[in-house]
Amino acid sequence: MTGTVLVSGAGIAGPTLAYWLRAHGFTVTVVESAPGPRPGGQTVDLRGAGRTIIERMGLMPAVRAACMDQEGLAYVDSAGTHLAEMRVDDLGGDGIVSELEILRGDLAQILLDATSDCEYLFGTRVTALDDRRVTFADGSVREFDLVIGADGPHSGIRRLAFGPEEQFVRSIGGYTAWFTAPDPVGLDGWYQMYNEPGRVASARPDTTPGRAKAGLAFLSEPLEYDRRDVAEQKALVAERMAGMGWRTPELVEAMHTADDFYLDLLAQVRMEHWTTGRVALVGDAGYCPSPLTGLGTSLALVGAYVLAGELSRHADHGAAFAAYEERMRPYVTQSQALPPGGIKGYAPPTRRAIRNGILATRLMVSRPLRGLTRRLFFSKADAIELPDYATLSGSRRG
Repeated sequence: MTGTVLVSGAGIAGPTLAYWLRAHGFTVTVVESAPGPRPGGQTVDLRGAGRTIIERMGLMPAVRAACMDQEGLAYVDSAGTHLAEMRVDDLGGDGIVSELEILRGDLAQILLDATSDCEYLFGTRVTALDDRRVTFADGSVREFDLVIGADGPHSGIRRLAFGPEEQFVRSIGGYTAWFTAPDPVGLDGWYQMYNEPGRVASARPDTTPGRAKAGLAFLSEPLEYDRRDVAEQKALVAERMAGMGWRTPELVEAMHTADDFYLDLLAQVRMEHWTTGRVALVGDAGYCPSPLTGLGTSLALVGAYVLAGELSRHADHGAAFAAYEERMRPYVTQSQALPPGGIKGYAPPTRRAIRNGILATRLMVSRPLRGLTRRLFFSKADAIELPDYATLSGSRRG
């Protein structure tokens, strides 16, 4: 089939979907609530099948040119001493810090540049859906054959088509705040992470020398706060991180003036179906795995590729949606499995658990165990067979 498609969200999944839909002959419009492309952001990684999608798009040279040069992950003590390290090449480039690490905004811009032949509507959003009729925030109404939500874990399309967020977003037990800060230690390529019971402070390299991408996380049940009140959120994080060692006070101070601060619940999106009527969800909107898995970007890229491909090879959207769900479900299920210990493996609740985690990391990267570690914990990104939809549907990028 072909036709007109509205894609909500201009992050990673949205432009990727637009690329492949356009390749298969669809007319695509992308709507984004932000006033323009969002630069910067935190680091994301490209793994397994997600890397394959970038290669099939012909974008790997551009991605490699924008990737960050990183040494790996280092757990540190309050003095900054490395207690355990996982270097990028210890697990063949597929460890916690992967071979291909890129700022989210840089990857999104590469995808936007690759879809310049698609219509983009910035600074607005969908406020109502009625079969083919779509109403935007400015009151305008247009018709599309299909509507796809690629608008993240707090998806507006999901809310309109499937129901309230509370039905689908499941907390895994904590929060994390991300922002840009001055490099507090001279990271020299290392993603440094410091733990105290139930709390994590981290800093990883930025593309700008002297700056870092900071993270402050803590265990917590879901909290009530105004998602539009950034000052309230910063005060909440500062209270939770009070008294923490290492360079945490410097990071908290930098947080108060950061203009890219973002706080969110560590959560997964769980749904029985990602499609209904003429609406489908892709990426975090339908199956956010949480940052702990390291597979959100791969799921977004793969999901977009599969959804566009299945639409290209079926005569009607109902059959295409069913095939999309069938092909993606096992990959999503496996990708949403949290690392050992879940959130408490990331933010151990006791000092003993912190020590055990450091010891476990040392063992995981020891030469006798590297192969087993890679197979057990870092092979999920490849766990899907990707059809060549161009051959199946007879379409080519043009």
